[in-house]
Amino acid sequence: MTRNENTKIICKNRKAYFNFEIGDVFESGISLVGSEVKSLRNGKANLSDSYGKFRAGELFLIDAHISSYEQSNKENHDPLRERKLLLHKKEIKKLLGKVTGKGFSLVPLKLYFKGGRVKVELALARGKKAFDKREAIRKKDQRRELERLAKYRHRES
Repeated sequence: MTRNENTKIICKNRKAYFNFEIGDVFESGISLVGSEVKSLRNGKANLSDSYGKFRAGELFLIDAHISSYEQSNKENHDPLRERKLLLHKKEIKKLLGKVTGKGFSLVPLKLYFKGGRVKVELALARGKKAFDKREAIRKKDQRRELERLAKYRHRES
């Protein structure tokens, strides 16, 4: 996805890059009610524990938290309701084949507005093992240490 003036990121799933090896990435529409869209315009969403699940040939986003809209009436939406993802049938069949056969999961990476519509960036992901996570932490610490040393050396000269 190229970032342009029509794209406004609502929220990102930062845990996904740590917990999963990210494979193919897909852009999907999402079926929402009005109060959910208004809440998203205020940036009230969380994708940290959410995932995609197939049910009756359709794809749904599970456990994505979109907070209730404060100005709406008592008929507000359920923050954790299942939301239908909008993809072409070919894309759904391709994803279904990879998820069922090869041990991949569908993980949402970000939620954003594109041309006035809400989009979800989904990734085919495989869970990382504990030693892979430790290795990622080790590399991040080493990079941080090198940056700190470079900054210190630059200050001395």
